[in-house]
Amino acid sequence: MTTLALRWRGALESLDPADRALLLERDGGTPNDTRAAVTAILTAVRRRGDEALQELTLRFDGAMIDEFEIPKARWHTALGQVDPAVHAALERAAGRIAVAHRAWMPRAVAVETGPGVMLERRPLPLDRVGVYAPGGRAVYPSSVLMGVVPAKAAGVGEVIVCSPPGLGGLPAPLILAAALLGGADRVFALGGAQAVAAMAFGTVTVPRVDRIVGPGNAYVTEAKIQVSDQVGIDSPAGPSEILVIADAAADPAVIADELVAQAEHDPDVVALVVAIGGERIAAPLERALGLVAERAGRGEIVRAALAARGGILSTDDFDAAVQFANEFAAEHLLLALANADRVRHRFSVAGSVFVGLTSSVAFGDYLTGANHVLPTAGAARSHSGLGPEAFVRWVTYQRVSREGAAALAADTVTLARAEGLPGHAAAAARWRAP
Repeated sequence: MTTLALRWRGALESLDPADRALLLERDGGTPNDTRAAVTAILTAVRRRGDEALQELTLRFDGAMIDEFEIPKARWHTALGQVDPAVHAALERAAGRIAVAHRAWMPRAVAVETGPGVMLERRPLPLDRVGVYAPGGRAVYPSSVLMGVVPAKAAGVGEVIVCSPPGLGGLPAPLILAAALLGGADRVFALGGAQAVAAMAFGTVTVPRVDRIVGPGNAYVTEAKIQVSDQVGIDSPAGPSEILVIADAAADPAVIADELVAQAEHDPDVVALVVAIGGERIAAPLERALGLVAERAGRGEIVRAALAARGGILSTDDFDAAVQFANEFAAEHLLLALANADRVRHRFSVAGSVFVGLTSSVAFGDYLTGANHVLPTAGAARSHSGLGPEAFVRWVTYQRVSREGAAALAADTVTLARAEGLPGHAAAAARWRAP
């Protein structure tokens, strides 16, 4: 067995300040050439609509498309081509996602802030949502479900899916099948930044949406960022990442499997363990990881990820591990601890926390019902994973009775005059008590 290459080893407390900064500030920013290329694509689609979409689809996907929208009959044909076991698993996944996201739906709240002053804040579903589904080398029907099903659970009026066409001019069959099973309304053979542009601005063929969700490559992510002043987006997503907090209760082989499962996505994945108990815990973990990485099905990608951004750090201080985890703000945080359930709430900054050794991140990626569209690169400090609240707009209703108006008038006049706004003062003054 060859020696496993890892970017970080050793004691957590001895981590070089530059390495610690690299771990905690993982967003390297968008290269200027990528940013410029995306800006040009967005501008072309905004100005020339479907004509630009046809040109860009031919350039980037090699497909000449006359009709971007895929008829429903093609969805059913695609579903019929799916392996029955995959079909059944997708149906079960969709069902669990629907159960969870319906339960998590935000609720209207009414409050009386004073006599005669009633406020109500109500979540109302968006009219139309766009879900981006990657194609080509990466085809993730599970991500289609993670975007479509919560939107439908929230009551969104229309959900459209955009996914790149293959050489036959159609998105991958699994994408079409997932769109059908998830309850999408329309599917378009569109990929890349041009798909984001079409959904954000609208064209003759593609309707404008209120929010765009779903993973994509660097160009798709940059496009979503650039259109975010026009349309809502989910949190910008970068390469996948996992942080495992492990103690003596953790089976090294299980931890190795979890790290490899995320590392196989991309060479830029961050895969990290903090072993509580020092080298006696860290050493077996490293041996197990070396064995699993050596025989991994996507071993070249896994080993590249571990060498570039993988590591096993150790500490005897549980509090230090908690502090590091909350600063790191992982997309996926696995608590492989004997008392994981008891201490789980101390870990308060993460996209999703997996509590206990049997709570595999892979289950969350597919079938628990939680959403796998999660913030990366430390964005979990201020962003949340995708949920039903992303698919509603909040409207506040304010009702003030005659009695309430009289009670509010004097203070409103005082504050309006203090701010130099006589019109506001006059509007309130008419309701002062005689």
